[in-house]
Amino acid sequence: MSETEKKPTGEANESEAKATGTSTAGKSAASPGEEAARAAAADGPASDTKEAAVVEDQLQATRDERDRFKEKWLRSEADLENYRKRTQKEREQDAQFRSLYLAKDLLGPLDNLHRTLEAADKGTDLSKLLEGVRMVTKQFDDVLTRHSVVPMNPVGKPFDPNLHQAIQQVPSADHEPMTVVAEFERGYTLHDRVVRPSSVVVSCAPPEKTPE
Repeated sequence: MSETEKKPTGEANESEAKATGTSTAGKSAASPGEEAARAAAADGPASDTKEAAVVEDQLQATRDERDRFKEKWLRSEADLENYRKRTQKEREQDAQFRSLYLAKDLLGPLDNLHRTLEAADKGTDLSKLLEGVRMVTKQFDDVLTRHSVVPMNPVGKPFDPNLHQAIQQVPSADHEPMTVVAEFERGYTLHDRVVRPSSVVVSCAPPEKTPE
């Protein structure tokens, strides 16, 4: 074959090589998005399985935390119910036995009062009997004071309808009108509450003298 016939064949091969190179370059110049899509397609099943396992672990952790909180809540409810029952029982016992200390304190003066009466029945000297009664009276006053029950002592003070009960009114030039001049029955207070009001005699203005 002559050189003239071989030349076109060489040119054809060169052209084919150029075309092949162009095609390879086009494949190597793929975009980043395409490469990521290819990688995701290749790893698709394995990636989904891994994500599902992570989600399941998170769900299980949430369930465990829910169960722990539920257990704490149930325990707190039980403790609160027990506290309510205990405090209710204590209140009932306090209401039932709240007079216990007062009763114990009154027993001593009451015993002395009985002894005084026994002495009176035996004809004891009147002065000694009176002394015994005074002693018992003081003991009763001391017991009431220990329990914060104190007398009002209203004599000389202005009449107060919240504390006093007027049973009589007498004219008096020595006192302002509506002044307590005498106490008929002693009144007592417990802290700021009236146990019994004082029965008192109250002054009023004396009548005006008529000219002769």
